[in-house]
Amino acid sequence: MSDPPSDSAEIGGIVQSVVFHNEENGYTIMQVVDEGGGHLTVRGKLPAAVAGERIKATGTWKSDRRFGRQFDATRITAQPPDSPEGIVRFLSSGLIDGIGPAYAERIVAAFGNDTFRVIEEESQRLEEVAGIGKSRRLRIKDSWKRQKSVRDIMIFLHLHGLSTARALRLFKTYGQEAVNILRADPYRLARDIPGVGFKTADDIARQMGQSPEAPRRLAAGILHALEQAERQGHCALPRPALLEEAARLLEIESEGLEMQLNQLILDGRVVVESNGEEVLVFSTDLHEAEEAVAGRIARLLQTPPTLPPLDPEAAIAWFERHHSLRLSEEQSDAVLRAAKERFFVLTGGPGVGKTTILRALIEILAAKKVNPVLCAPTGRAAKRLSESTGREAFTLHRALEYQPVVGFARNRHRPLSGDLFIVDETSMVDLRLMAAFLEAIPAHGHVLLVGDADQLPSVGPGNLLADLITSGVVPVARLTHIYRQAAESRIIKAAHEVNEGHVPPLDNPPDADFFFLPRQGAEAITETLEHLISERIPGRFGWHPRDGIQVLTPMNRHSLGTRELNARLQNALNPPGDSKLEIERFGTTFRTSDKVIQIRNNYDKEIFNGDIGHISEITTEPTSVYVSFEGHPRVHYEPGELDELALAYAVTIHKSQGSEFPAVVIPLSTQHFPMLQRNLLYTAITRGKRLVVVVGEKRALEIAVGNREGLLRHSGLAQRLRKAVQPTRRRERDEEG
Repeated sequence: MSDPPSDSAEIGGIVQSVVFHNEENGYTIMQVVDEGGGHLTVRGKLPAAVAGERIKATGTWKSDRRFGRQFDATRITAQPPDSPEGIVRFLSSGLIDGIGPAYAERIVAAFGNDTFRVIEEESQRLEEVAGIGKSRRLRIKDSWKRQKSVRDIMIFLHLHGLSTARALRLFKTYGQEAVNILRADPYRLARDIPGVGFKTADDIARQMGQSPEAPRRLAAGILHALEQAERQGHCALPRPALLEEAARLLEIESEGLEMQLNQLILDGRVVVESNGEEVLVFSTDLHEAEEAVAGRIARLLQTPPTLPPLDPEAAIAWFERHHSLRLSEEQSDAVLRAAKERFFVLTGGPGVGKTTILRALIEILAAKKVNPVLCAPTGRAAKRLSESTGREAFTLHRALEYQPVVGFARNRHRPLSGDLFIVDETSMVDLRLMAAFLEAIPAHGHVLLVGDADQLPSVGPGNLLADLITSGVVPVARLTHIYRQAAESRIIKAAHEVNEGHVPPLDNPPDADFFFLPRQGAEAITETLEHLISERIPGRFGWHPRDGIQVLTPMNRHSLGTRELNARLQNALNPPGDSKLEIERFGTTFRTSDKVIQIRNNYDKEIFNGDIGHISEITTEPTSVYVSFEGHPRVHYEPGELDELALAYAVTIHKSQGSEFPAVVIPLSTQHFPMLQRNLLYTAITRGKRLVVVVGEKRALEIAVGNREGLLRHSGLAQRLRKAVQPTRRRERDEEG
């Protein structure tokens, strides 16, 4: 072994092994064999590091008390290996799908230093190697192309100070042209890649010579402000608010943005319109979606019914006789109106009989040979709808036959099959999805939307159910009577008390299903949460701490937000162990058996925002994570896709929409002040089927109950509906009402 000179500032050699590599910042520790055969430890930043590569590094030597002498590199460059031994080591690293150590040896024995060229340019020759057929050869070729593109992206990101962990996401989004696309328009990063903000994209553009006043930069800032508003649920922004937010992002005066906004209007990239109260700026596609929803609802409302007419008394009596029950006047009226109207909304809180009305309507019409189609926005909601009605129910995406890249296969050219189209949990449906659904309704179809208008609105843009009701032109049945069996549940009583602006009873009788446990301060609340989930609730009810109990919290941030609670609960419920594999990505450690939630729609995997599952397996060489979701027992994630997942021992109340859990535990503190709203607490309480425990400060509970104002969502739908529905039709409806 040769001793490196103590004052050396430059070294070179072959990577023998990668001891540590952080994909977030590129920090790497490598064992390197230098030109003289000496073994060195090299530390520094490298976008990607693979055993067998040749590196050059500049830096200084440092002595570490624990690890000895190491080379601290300020700059490292890597080149593909150029020796048979290096190529074998490179191919054996698990980087290329279809090649392990044995195949690496065989391939290099056959092609030597020409191996990389053969894989890239003459891949069919790989079939000359024993054990490699056409299928494996194609796997190797595709994986080679992909890793080459991903590594090019990693180098581009690294040069501009971006996390190289995003490389796979960029490749999946843009393909092999990713680097060229980003060089042409770096602002696409902020638009297309979750987790990459406008500031990061703007910094890259500035590094590439972009002027602060460049029209493209100003346009990107305005459009990004609109996109941010959409993520907060808005369909548009008032013009002054948009210009103010864009000016803040761009760090310029808002006056300088007027001309660029006008240009975006002329180019058709945004639409400006008054809703009667304020001038709103819409992205073009959301404006089109609003117009489409209003137009299609108006057409339905203005056309006569196509379902067979019912004898009201006979129909209701037939259902009551078959089920040995009696419908109230409110329920009977809702059934008959829903059967008559082309477009109808049924709304009400828990325990008011929505399910009974649905069953009655479906069974009465099925006897008349009417074909109902039942849908819901999520898999969990669809399963609950199917269980409550005894009929198959679909997610909206499945009913509309969503296909990646292509979109929805069902549309006005290929409409849905059926007569009556029912959507449950409509409060969760955003504007774009409703536009797609209504487009696919056949010419003779009737539509019934069911949901609780007092719950939180959709995660996506719009406040659809509330806007439909507020418009005053859509026929609505609002159910208010709580039926006897439901009234016995303190969960349902508490939900209605909160919805009416009253603090629910907090006396905690031992046989209750709703409890309030007063605790002061974040630490006391967290300790109580841990005890409830790990010991008290499982001990009393037998529910699994991971699968039977869900913590719902108002926020992501602070000590009682999802991030910190998940870290605490993961450590309590699924601590590290010798037999448990784990992987760290995007600031989160994922461990076998962890409870996880999908945080954005993935149409390729058919897993959607809010779906909850658990990690069933983590594998190495290559590293993969497998998650079990309901109906999807083995969903594969590559490490670069783990930004789609988050730990789910605690989730936000928003993310819980459409789901029900045996037990729900809700921390409530004044640190949640910005989110202490009545509809948020109401939604959380209604997620619990058999047990709800609120843990926290009574003052926070009182603030939430008293705060009726949810976050305002800017939308033009209600006003658009009023304009679209003919005045004569509205007068007829008023007279009927």
